Amino acid sequence: MKPVTVSIDVPQTPDEVYDFLDVMAHHARFTDHYLSDWRYSGPRRGVGSCATVTAALGGARTDVTIEVVEAEPPRRIVERNVSAAGRRQAQGTYVIAPLPAGGSRVSFTYTWARAPLADRLLAPVVRTTMRRANHTVMRRLAAELAHHVSAAGS
Repeated sequence: MKPVTVSIDVPQTPDEVYDFLDVMAHHARFTDHYLSDWRYSGPRRGVGSCATVTAALGGARTDVTIEVVEAEPPRRIVERNVSAAGRRQAQGTYVIAPLPAGGSRVSFTYTWARAPLADRLLAPVVRTTMRRANHTVMRRLAAELAHHVSAAGS
């Protein structure tokens, strides 16, 4: 299946964005429209940080394990996602790039490494659903970043 990428431009610096995204617990704040019941393990941040969540998309619910497997501050975070009893394996990659006028472009790419037959047969629908959900994630991330950075500066 082809990957899905979504992006948003935010006024925060790459360091501020990375610092926020690096904490696994922060992700619940901008993904709770489709990911719930966050259970954490491993370190609070960085490689090895892990969460198991319940994903509800397209009328289906499944547990997903999300683990940070690579981190390149302040530029990139790579997560491994496993669900559907291991039949669905994917990678989520955040890339944070400075913008010429200041701020950052935050991109998130979801890449399937393995997908159940139903996902593959319905690939256009699955990709559209993921794109829509992740566009919402990006808008909510921008709002959470604004709140987090202003609260940290007070």
